[in-house]
Amino acid sequence: MRESMIHAGDEAATAGVARDIAARAQAGDVVLLSGPLGAGKTVFARAFIRARLGDPALEIPSPTFTLVQTYESPGGDVWHYDLWRVEGEAALEELAWDEARAGIILVEWPERLGGLAPADALRITIGLVPSGREVRISGPGRWFDAS
Repeated sequence: MRESMIHAGDEAATAGVARDIAARAQAGDVVLLSGPLGAGKTVFARAFIRARLGDPALEIPSPTFTLVQTYESPGGDVWHYDLWRVEGEAALEELAWDEARAGIILVEWPERLGGLAPADALRITIGLVPSGREVRISGPGRWFDAS
C-alpha cells in the first residue's frame, strides 16, 4: 500500500483529483471517500462520475436519501453509495452491494461498511484546512504508477 497527500485549494482542485483517479479506475475497483461533513466527498464523487461518463455538465444527484445511484459507463457501471443513513452491513444486501462489485464503486461514509470494506480499496480522505482541502490517497501501488 502506498500513500500521498495533495493540497486542493478549492472545489475545482478537488474535482481535478477526482478526474485523475477516474481515468485510472476500472471494473472491480472500490473508492472509499472519508471526511467530515462539507469536506468535499460529494464534489469528488460528482467529478469522478462526470469524468467516467464524459459529460462535464451531467446532473449528479446526491444519493443521501436514495442511498445509491447507478450510472452506465464504458468499462464498468459506476455505483455511488452514500451510507450516512445506513445502519450496519446487512442493509447493503438490499442495496445490491454484491452486484455492484462488478462495476466501479464510490462510497461516501465507508465507515458504515464494517467488514465489507475491501482491503484493496482506494481510500480517499478529504480534510478541511485553512487554505482549502487536503486529499490523502492510500491504496495499492497501481494507483500511483505513471500511466
